[in-house]
Amino acid sequence: MDSPAHAALRAELAALTTEAFRPELADIDRLPTLDIARIMNGEDAGVPTAVAARLPEIAAAIDATAARMARGGRLVYAGAGTAGRLGVLDASECPPTFNTDPSQVIGVIAGGATALVTAVEGAEDSRELAADDLAALGIGPADTVVGVSASGRTPYAVGAVEHARAAGALTIGLSCNAGSPLGLAADHAVEVVVGPELLTGSTRLKAGTAQKLVLNMLSTITMIRLGKTYGNLMVDVRATNEKLRARSRQIVALATGASEQETEAALAQTGGEVKNAILVILGGVDGPTAARLLEESAGHLRTALRTAAGD
Repeated sequence: MDSPAHAALRAELAALTTEAFRPELADIDRLPTLDIARIMNGEDAGVPTAVAARLPEIAAAIDATAARMARGGRLVYAGAGTAGRLGVLDASECPPTFNTDPSQVIGVIAGGATALVTAVEGAEDSRELAADDLAALGIGPADTVVGVSASGRTPYAVGAVEHARAAGALTIGLSCNAGSPLGLAADHAVEVVVGPELLTGSTRLKAGTAQKLVLNMLSTITMIRLGKTYGNLMVDVRATNEKLRARSRQIVALATGASEQETEAALAQTGGEVKNAILVILGGVDGPTAARLLEESAGHLRTALRTAAGD
């Protein structure tokens, strides 16, 4: 017989859209593989529409995040299981893409690094663990903490947002159920309701896809607002391998229309820094001057170009 706590949890989960059973799919395992693939593809097709319905909330959260990061704050994702892994993934891609310091965008997952590849039993159920993890980071008023949870009830994600908000940080609750505890705990609720999953409760499917899309927006558009791009070019890309070095040369050429020789010379003069090399070519300045102008403009290339032109 269930304990009262287990019965309450069962009732709570049964009320969640993300956990709902779909009787029309009860015989899906008897269908041909192509039919299952078509059904699954059709399910996924609705995810962008669900995200589109939340764009105003997403934009408001991004503007608030960018304002804090412009003052030196950090962006921290906190979640458990799939949600936590998606946060760690997004954070880990920011340094090579936008040349951010690894401490600027951070992914925290319940259970630590082990949980990236193996389930850590019970970790997601602890608000206290989340508070400890964020306290270890010294979360404060300059920071933004995004709690990520498909259900919107995961104690670890809710606890992370509660701790961060008490510390004065900006908080965002990203979930896939309306009126979630996570959304209610956060300054900005982003609730992307994608509906019940193909496999009952398997929120690594549509819910996971929705969370990935929103996290892409949060980090990418925040970096655009911080001047990490020039148009749609990744001018802060860190050239750590041959592919990225080739991309760096291509970006400089696309931004400036310079010849291969001019591009190579500018990159050599700026130590391979793409943004600086573009400023050297378009602004007609030397490497040290380009570095100074970019520092004075907080890294915004368009502002530095206007200064170089005397505007």
